[in-house]
Amino acid sequence: MDDLLQEFIAETRETLEALSGEIVAWEAAPNDRARLDAIFRFVHTVKGSCGFLDLQRLARLSHAAEDVLAALRDGHRTADTRMVNAVLAIVDRIGAVVESIAAGTAHDDSDDDDLIAALAQPEESPAAAVLRPVVPPRTAPRSIRLSVDLLDRMMSGMSDMVLARNELARRLRDDVLEPRVEAALDRLSLTVADMRDTVTRTRMQKVDGLFSALPRMVRDTAAELGKAVALRIEGADVDLDREMIEMMRDPLVHIIRNAIDHGIETPAERRRKGKSPTGQIGVTARQSGNQILIEIADDGAGIDVARITAKAVASGLRDVGEVAAMSQADKLKLVFEPGLSSRETVSTMSGRGVGMDVVRANIEHVGGRVALDNRPGQGLTITIHVPLTLSIMPTIVVAVGGQRFAIARQSIEEIVKVRGDQVRIDPVGAVRIATVRGRRLPMLPLGPFLGVCEDDPSTLVIVSTRDGDYALGVDDVLDTEEVVVKPAAPAVMAMGLYAGQTLPDSGLPMLLLDGGGLAHAAGLCFHREVIAATEEAEEDSAQPALLFEDIDGVRRAIPLGAIDRVEKAATRAIHRSGGRVRLVVGDTTIPLHHALEVTVEDLLAEGEIEVLRLTDGDAECAYAMAAALEIIQLSGDIAAAPGAGPVLGVTVWQGEAIEIVDPLALFVDAGDAPNAAAPPLCLLDGTGALWMDRFLRPVLEANGYRCALTAEANDTPAVRLMMDDDAVVGDGSGAPVVRLRRDRDGLDDPDTIYRYDRPALIAALAGHARRGGR
Repeated sequence: MDDLLQEFIAETRETLEALSGEIVAWEAAPNDRARLDAIFRFVHTVKGSCGFLDLQRLARLSHAAEDVLAALRDGHRTADTRMVNAVLAIVDRIGAVVESIAAGTAHDDSDDDDLIAALAQPEESPAAAVLRPVVPPRTAPRSIRLSVDLLDRMMSGMSDMVLARNELARRLRDDVLEPRVEAALDRLSLTVADMRDTVTRTRMQKVDGLFSALPRMVRDTAAELGKAVALRIEGADVDLDREMIEMMRDPLVHIIRNAIDHGIETPAERRRKGKSPTGQIGVTARQSGNQILIEIADDGAGIDVARITAKAVASGLRDVGEVAAMSQADKLKLVFEPGLSSRETVSTMSGRGVGMDVVRANIEHVGGRVALDNRPGQGLTITIHVPLTLSIMPTIVVAVGGQRFAIARQSIEEIVKVRGDQVRIDPVGAVRIATVRGRRLPMLPLGPFLGVCEDDPSTLVIVSTRDGDYALGVDDVLDTEEVVVKPAAPAVMAMGLYAGQTLPDSGLPMLLLDGGGLAHAAGLCFHREVIAATEEAEEDSAQPALLFEDIDGVRRAIPLGAIDRVEKAATRAIHRSGGRVRLVVGDTTIPLHHALEVTVEDLLAEGEIEVLRLTDGDAECAYAMAAALEIIQLSGDIAAAPGAGPVLGVTVWQGEAIEIVDPLALFVDAGDAPNAAAPPLCLLDGTGALWMDRFLRPVLEANGYRCALTAEANDTPAVRLMMDDDAVVGDGSGAPVVRLRRDRDGLDDPDTIYRYDRPALIAALAGHARRGGR
């Protein structure tokens, strides 16, 4: 009987854990008959087991819940919040009694009658029930229960078998194999591979076991705080190590409670902000290489970074000087500081300063990491990266600086040798770009990055990550090997560069590289980061530009300073709006420009196009092209194009005439620039000087002006160009000031010009020039 009782306790724990989530999901969709039938079968099974084991109290509670659910199934009652709360209370009590039985202690039963009474129908009892067919339960697969220690021993033995097979294969490869020996080795390899997969799965469990209790927790927490929250769960079929699931429960619960308490606004506040009164929380699990990514995203208020930094200063965690020197990303990470809370008062949910620091510590303890994506006013996404604690995976072994590292084979796209023009490495300012058969990729030299050597790499491993591909420079590729991966020391895993460690057949420990973590730690943001790096490397006599092939087949260039990123876009995202062509990007649209000789119908016929995403820091637009070619340096000798079209001028590069696209013209809705006279000097001054130097200098110089950020002692400016919110400080020149405003619909002032109104700007400068700079 003891064995049967333990089996009952274990099964009931699992059943009740899934039952709470099913009830909450059914409450949201009361017409879901299949889910109601499943809940009824759960309770019926518990009741039957209690009767067999003579557990009268549990039988009475489960019987009461079963009666209510039967009435619902027969249509004699309808689901409401009061009834669902009562059923959930019964489920909680059954769970508490089961835990008391497992612990051998008594549990107070004085209020069982009140719980059962809460299930009663408040109105008159219904007529006799009409019998309806019950959907038969699905046949469950045969299963037995094993201790975790036994599973660990099985995994350890399987690991040793894989290593022994690898050692045997390596030794046999050194000699000429007899066909019979080779055939036996192949059979052994197939058997080991099959056993490997089987044994690995014994420790794996669907992450649904981690998510099943979340609907009930979200429902109760939101009700306690007077908020309306809808939960969406995706990826519940992803497999994760059982031990990892248990260690992830508390951090996940804390993050979601924080999202409801701190992030999601009250229904009234959400209406004022133009949001739906019901907040949304999405929990998604997916596998990325040899890691599991769990994302918790909400559409609440996000993190108020200014408030966090103020609290850090007020609590003495940071001083004013430290906060002032922090980047925005570092300020955001203050939420992980021990003792820091954004709450002014202590509540049952929060305000004690114990939370995210513990969450991060627990996740890093198992070799994981936490990433934040803050969208002020729109929400927060927390991504948890956790490794597969014990898994056997195929890897590529690489060498760099006398060290050996493994890389998961599924993350590698190809391996190439650096030779000739087809595969080469080019320095572009402070960064290096790998060109692989015309494809340009950011390159990360592994030896210098890890500090193990300074040699130039001779081999490139093309690594695929979620954000894009990059070339990892190594000395050599040694072998392919199936290895058993285990977490490294917490301090090593916290670096974010490694996914674990392994002991190959050589007997020398080896670290498994995390491709995505390397890219993140090196600051690779692919197109955007390459452009930013090349801006820092430009020389005074030349300007970096992206050479591209336009849709009409003409090769053109555009200054790198205006490019935010290069990406592909489906033609279904292109549409006309108000006579303009626009591109759908996320939840908004931006203007889409293209060569004048190309029609919108030509674009739509492409199926998929490449676009240049352009930005000046405030506004954004896109330019359609056929393909990006390479980064070139433009000389200062540019023949200006007449008029105010999208072409700034023409320059010569490697004996070929290249049209230069004017980024400023793409941000302007319309207008032709008149030819202006040539005043001596236009001084770009104030807080917007760098922006003007990047976007206005080409236009002004094309119209005959000289531009400078500072004036020489013997060179008096004819006019000073400043932003409208800059304070005017006399510079001794007496030059008049023309102000640029960010607001298109500002005051009608001849000396305050909308910054993209090129004709008005040129006219204002010309007017001052005609007046002799007065």
